[in-house]
This record gives sequence, structure tokens and C-alpha cells, in this order.
Amino acid sequence: MTDLQESWTEIGASAGLLSRDRTIAKPGFNRWLVPPAALAIHLCIGMAYGFSVFWLPLSRAIGVSDPVTCEGMSLVSALFTTSCDWRIADLGWIYTLFFVLLGSSAAIWGGWLETAGPRKAGVVAALCWCGGMVVSGIGVMTHQLWLMWLGSGVIGGIGLGLGYISPVSTLIKWFPDRRGLATGMAIMGFGGGAMIGAPLADRLMNHFQSAESVGVWQTFFAMAAIYLVFMLAGAFSYRVPPAGWKPEGWQPKVSAKKAAMITQHHVHLRDAHKTRQFWLIWLVLCLNVSAGIGVIGMASPMLQEIFAGHLIGRPDLDFTQLDTGQKAAIAAIAAGFAGLLSLFNIGGRLGWASASDRFGRKNTYFIFFILGIALYTLAPSVAHSGNQVLFVAMICVIISMYGGGFSTVPAYLADVFGTQFVGAIHGRLLTAWATAGIVGPVVVNYLREAQIAAGVPRAQVYDYTMYILAGFLALGLICNLLVRPLDEKWFMKPDELAALQAREHKTAEVKSGSFGIDRGRFDLPALLAWAAVGIPLAWGVWMTAQKTAALFH
Repeated sequence: MTDLQESWTEIGASAGLLSRDRTIAKPGFNRWLVPPAALAIHLCIGMAYGFSVFWLPLSRAIGVSDPVTCEGMSLVSALFTTSCDWRIADLGWIYTLFFVLLGSSAAIWGGWLETAGPRKAGVVAALCWCGGMVVSGIGVMTHQLWLMWLGSGVIGGIGLGLGYISPVSTLIKWFPDRRGLATGMAIMGFGGGAMIGAPLADRLMNHFQSAESVGVWQTFFAMAAIYLVFMLAGAFSYRVPPAGWKPEGWQPKVSAKKAAMITQHHVHLRDAHKTRQFWLIWLVLCLNVSAGIGVIGMASPMLQEIFAGHLIGRPDLDFTQLDTGQKAAIAAIAAGFAGLLSLFNIGGRLGWASASDRFGRKNTYFIFFILGIALYTLAPSVAHSGNQVLFVAMICVIISMYGGGFSTVPAYLADVFGTQFVGAIHGRLLTAWATAGIVGPVVVNYLREAQIAAGVPRAQVYDYTMYILAGFLALGLICNLLVRPLDEKWFMKPDELAALQAREHKTAEVKSGSFGIDRGRFDLPALLAWAAVGIPLAWGVWMTAQKTAALFH
């Protein structure tokens, strides 16, 4: 009886619309349809970077025009109050929860994703991310901060983790010839999501606001509906290649030195974290992200406090001498600076990851660390020289390498550990991001406050910070140097791999070249799929470019 029940369960699972078997591509499928599917999900969850657009309106959700403040309110009281407006610091915890839950959920459910397939993971991500926004909207309606933490921070954070890693393994298997480009195309969407979501949220809040409401809960509901459509469309567009597939006529063509870092074998998920290489790459990502996120977190105040009056043609005024109107003027310019960094963030994700296909992943990280150390070390001197344009250019390059680190690391893992479990291994590695999300901002913010308290001029409070972040990169350089090819004992035996792939792909293996040939990349379905994600992204870039223009006036 038990055997019969198990058989029916297996049949039901394999016939399910979300099962991995239903996502195996059929002959004639164009592999260039997969990146826009991944972008559809990443552009939605990338709004996590733009959630700060809600903080100011939410800080006056009760008062609407003026915040209803309550002196001495504790964090616990803020979670349950219905009569006091929330402080921005209390709302900011949602941002922390985003990235802590992203890393932890990716690590916990990465192994499940490899067996469940990208479609099921994408659907769960859509339900969590969009459902979390609905719960947050209810939290705003009832003025319960704990519901916002639970909705967007916890439930939405789980959606972030699953949505972020859902396409990684699939894309790397579809593009063995262009691993960096493939992951760069998808992961750049996460960096660009805020460019679409933030101005969209701003327009929706302006549309819904009234004398009784700041328009945030209505915006949450509207964006949840929009994102659900896009994310489900992306999830149901995912396809995985049959076992043994490779592009027509493709054979690895790399130099002997580069080939040594690219294995043709596979490491099981249960063994990956037991290797020294895993933890070295973990540190490589953590240190690169800690340095970059430290700069992102302080980009706006750094520009304002360092250049102050220079930004408005009054070089004789430092930040403390500016009046309210002048501070508002430089704040608008700093907003343009933040937008410019967003462009370099997404550009770096695509550009550096693509370049890694030529340079090799390890060498690309060497560039990040060596060039980064030079830029972080020189930035204070350039700032004190008053060369605003050069300073902005240096920070833009730094942020491009921050984004490039994210998009290059999945291909780095595939090179070292193989592709069979790369999505799950990447999920576990993202705990480095969660760690960096705490380390980077804490180091920067507390050091800044300590120096201000010690009487250090505002224009100089970031000097030591930049030197410390350069030290992070120096440690990362050493870790990257120590990464070596894995010993053969860590690789799966051929019979174990064949049995595993047979369970995942119950259909017969196909010969290379039956799917996804490059000459089909511009057929009509592919053009429509790319337009569906490209047009919103282009709109976001245009909106950001308009704000950035103020930086150069």
C-alpha cells in the first residue's frame, strides 16, 4: 500500500504545473528567452534597494502633514503604537531584515531549489515578495509596525532570497560558454529594480495621497499586484536544459592557466562548505561587499559634507555654515549622485561579469581588489583637493566593482565547484552578503559618529573610513590569492552524478545543439520577452538620468 501511495505521489508531483519535469525545454527552444525571465523577477525584488522612498511618508502616516511624535518611545513601543508616528530609524530595520533574510533563506532553501526547479522557486518568491507587500499595506492601514516588519522584512525577505538565486543555476547551465554574461544579465536586474520601483512608488503615492492619507498602503497594494504579474510571468517562462545539453559546436577554449580554475566535474552540496575554497570565496565576497556597501550607505551625506558649498558655487562655506535652503539644494544634488551610483551599480553587474568570461573570475576579483585599494586610498586626497568630478568618477568605479562582485561570484562558484549544485552553493554563499550588510554600515556609521563627537571637521570624517575599507579589500586580495582548484576527492563520482541527473531529468538526454542556438536569439518571441523587461528598465534609467543631471549643473 505504501509503495502504491508513493507511486501516486510521484506521478502527481511530476505532472504538476510547477514540477521541474514540466520545465525541461523541448527541441527548438531559444535559450535567450531565459535571461528576460530572470530579469522579470530580479527587477521586481530589486525594489528592496528603493524602499527608503517610503520612509519619509511613513514617518507622518498619522499626522499626514506633520509627524505625531512621542518623546521617549522605545523600539518595542514603536512596534505596537497606534497613536504615534514611526521614526525613520525604526522603519530602517526593514532594510536590515531584507538582506539578513535574503542570505539566510537562500542558504536554507538553496538545496530545495535544485530539486524543485526554478519555476517553483520563482512562484514561491513571487507569493512571498508580493504577499509581504500586502501584509505591509495592512500594517500601514492599521498602523502596526510589527506587521510591516513581518510582511516586507521577514516574508518579503524570504521572497528576496528565493527570487535572487532562482535563475542562477539555470542560466549557468544554458550559457556554459558565457557564464559571466548570463549571470550578469539577470543579477543586474536586482541592482536596477530600484530605478524602476522608486519613481513608480513616488508617482503612486502622489496619486493616492489625500488629506487623510499619505498614500503608502494603496501604493503597496498596487505595486504588489504589478509585481505579481511580472514575477509569475518570469517564473512560468523558466526552462531548464536537458542533461548533457551544450551549445551547438561549443567546446571550452581557454588558456591552460585559466582552464586550471574551471573544473569539468561537480561537487555535491553536502561537501561544498567543507572545502577551504568555499570559505575563501565567502570571504572574498563578504569583504568586497562590506567595502562597497559602506560607500553606498554613506554616499549622499559624504558628498554633501565633503564638498558642501562647492556644490552650489560657494566654496567658502563648509557644511555647518550652510543655511536650510542651501542644504536642501545640495541634498537634491546628492540625490542625483545616488542615482548615478545606481547606474554604475547595474552597469558593473553586466560589464564586469561579461569581462570575467575573458579575464577569468579570479583575475577579475584581483582587479576589484587592486584597483579598489588604490581608489579608496586616494579618495580622501582627491576630496580635499576639491576635484569634485574626479571624486565622483572614482566612487562610480568603486560601485561598479561592488555590483560586479555580485554578478561574477556565481560564475566563480561554477568554475570551482561545477554546475550541478551551483544554485544551492550560491545560496549558502549569500550569507556573506547578510554579514557584509551588517559589518559595512556599522563600521562606517559608528566611525563617522565617533569622529564627529571628537571634533573632526565634517569634510575629514570619512578619511579613516576609506582607509579601513581599503584594508578590507587588502584582506580580500589575500583570500582571492589563496583560492586554488579543488582536490579530486571532492568531486562526485560519474555513477553518482548520472544517477542524480536521471532522477532530475526523467526524459532522455539530448544531443548538443538541439536547443538554444545563438542564431535564434532575435526571433519574435525573444524580442517580445526582452521588450517586456527592457522598456521598464529604460524608463528607470531615463528617470535616474534626469535626477543625475543636477549633479553637473
